Amino acid sequence: MSNLFEAAGMDEGAGPRPLADRLRPKSLKDVIGQDHILGPEGPVGRMLAAKRLSSLILWGPPGTGKTTIARLLSQGLNLHFEQLSAIFSGVAELRKVFDMARARRAQGKSTLLFVDEIHRFNRAQQDSFLPVMEDGTVILVGATTENPSFELNAAVLSRAQVLVLNRLTADHLEQLLQRAENHTGDKLPLEPDARDALKAMADGDGRFILNLVEEIYALKAIKPLSTADLARTVLKRAPIYDKGREGHYNLISALHKSVRGSDPDAALYWLARMLAGGEDPLYIARRVVRMAVEDIGLADPNALVQTLAAKEAFDFMGSPEGELAIAQAVLYVAIAPKSNAAYTAFGGAKEAAGRTGSLSPPMHILNAPTRLMKDLGYGKGYVYDPDTPQGFSGQNYFPDDMPREQYYHPTDYGLEEKIKTRLDHWAQLRAKKQK
Repeated sequence: MSNLFEAAGMDEGAGPRPLADRLRPKSLKDVIGQDHILGPEGPVGRMLAAKRLSSLILWGPPGTGKTTIARLLSQGLNLHFEQLSAIFSGVAELRKVFDMARARRAQGKSTLLFVDEIHRFNRAQQDSFLPVMEDGTVILVGATTENPSFELNAAVLSRAQVLVLNRLTADHLEQLLQRAENHTGDKLPLEPDARDALKAMADGDGRFILNLVEEIYALKAIKPLSTADLARTVLKRAPIYDKGREGHYNLISALHKSVRGSDPDAALYWLARMLAGGEDPLYIARRVVRMAVEDIGLADPNALVQTLAAKEAFDFMGSPEGELAIAQAVLYVAIAPKSNAAYTAFGGAKEAAGRTGSLSPPMHILNAPTRLMKDLGYGKGYVYDPDTPQGFSGQNYFPDDMPREQYYHPTDYGLEEKIKTRLDHWAQLRAKKQK
């Protein structure tokens, strides 16, 4: 009788079960895409072989099997499985779970406590796990989509092994589609291009693609759906992007490094990814201005003009029209000649300023607004460079007690090539005047 309920997608005495739940793997070898941790040479594979499980943090995108792995670990090692969601649980629920785990332990039964979205617990709640992890009351398996380094207490991380789950590839998602077809006995009514589009819509989320499959079967299509039909009938998965967390920093880093690497196409791709994820365009515009001064500088001073103009254009037009101005600025900085000479020079000057303290400027460049100051020699001997035959006096502008230092070393790229020639000429003139 139970087989009939299973085939119909139902539990005895319960309602229908989603396809993703019906296709949940029955053993760890059936979990797709995570062989690097579940295989015989992977950390979980070795733990199972040794019949010894330590606390784990499973870190990975949604729909990669974190909950399933935790359940199968409890079954494989004959542990009581207890599940909590950090979104809906508080200190009272945690204490109750810990008390029950202690009671089971007294009877010889260990508890695997699976905490979904563990990063949602605050620091105090996370600290409550420490004693029960330490004395073996529970084996903690936490699941998170966020970087544990940022979100979890160091004390928790020191007592648990962090395992990184991979985003599912198109080949992995194809395996899930085939499992769904074998389970239902019906081939998905999709043209080949639409099948590929379906996998792209899922964006690496196995649970999401099976939910889409269930929607497609429910359509009872008479003929295979085209890509256009698919786009009209099912919802695309929203991009994984959290503006306040690791995804935010990873994508802006990708954009910045693509610009720095003079790859306009990659830079536009990461810009589009950030905008699709809901990033504030003005935040991106500010970062592009930074690229203009940090990575281009005087190799192309117009980069700063272009990036500031893009910010003003976006302020004036808003989204989506103003986003094109930001895209134009990204293209400009990506194809511009690169130089961090100005950035490095300023860093060197700041270091020297901190090292030399309060040295006074030389007398000849001191301001002399009063008669007394002129009598004391302020400004005496100053030469006005534009009045000299070569427009260059070669005077010293560093403190008298400080040797001349060079911070700015222009490159051979863009405008800096001409600047370098000019500075070399001035250096020669200065050397002649000092002889």
